[in-house]
Amino acid sequence: DHPSNSPTENIENALSQLNCQLADDLMIEIMKMSPYEFESLVVKLLVKMGYGNMNTGTYVTKKSGDEGIDGVVTQDKLGFDSIYIQAKQWKRSSPVGRPDMQKFLGALAGQGATKGLFITTSYFSSDAVAFANKQLNHKIILVDGDLLTRLMIEYNLGVFTHKTYEVK
Repeated sequence: DHPSNSPTENIENALSQLNCQLADDLMIEIMKMSPYEFESLVVKLLVKMGYGNMNTGTYVTKKSGDEGIDGVVTQDKLGFDSIYIQAKQWKRSSPVGRPDMQKFLGALAGQGATKGLFITTSYFSSDAVAFANKQLNHKIILVDGDLLTRLMIEYNLGVFTHKTYEVK
């Protein structure tokens, strides 16, 4: 703690440190999952975030013959607009590159889809990000490992509240 910090700043710094450690612990557990379990985790997270539900076409694709699509969620509870998902459970040292984005774009086009979500435990190369951002007919959202664990913490997936402090 820095002596010039207010008590509130000290609390916020401590919470930030706890969440960083929690995110690291979550990633360790995620990397222990099978690829299919990881794809299911991604779909569960999206449902917790308010996308689709099990009655409106939210699902993880079969293990084989998925044509490059790992899951599908609807944009809302009523089932408007499908969002197609690619989920890559890769080591932090292996970035998702432009060729992976091009394959995903091809998979989206093959489904007649315009919206895609690419989630990885790793990170995206600058070429991959640039490629995804320049698509005019397809909206591709990228979620890397850091954002994935932050979203899991925010939406209480794989975590629970240990203690609550009330500041007055």
